[in-house]
Amino acid sequence: MTTGTSEEETVTLKLLKQKMHDFAQERDWEQYHSPRNLLLALVGEVGELSEIFQWKGEVEKGLKDWKEEEKVHLGEELSDVLLYLVRLSDICGVDLGQAALRKIRLNAIKYPPPNSQE
Repeated sequence: MTTGTSEEETVTLKLLKQKMHDFAQERDWEQYHSPRNLLLALVGEVGELSEIFQWKGEVEKGLKDWKEEEKVHLGEELSDVLLYLVRLSDICGVDLGQAALRKIRLNAIKYPPPNSQE
């Protein structure tokens, strides 16, 4: 499996799902990728992501005051969360993209814009 992507390659949930599947299969890790195990790994990664912000107080959008290495570390932890989420959805047979679009539609109904309630 080639894990790298070109700068021009479009990243989709389908691509990430396939790369995670191939990655696990090549290492014979499928046996460990139960929904429970993946969820616990995801929670651990969310904890690592939280640690980055733990003592920073409020942070400006765009992270203007952050060092480049802090931004790189943040990207790595965000990626870990995303990849475990994609893998978990795949193992559970959930089309994450369609589920997310459905949830956005439901939220739009539940939380209409303030000026549309006239």
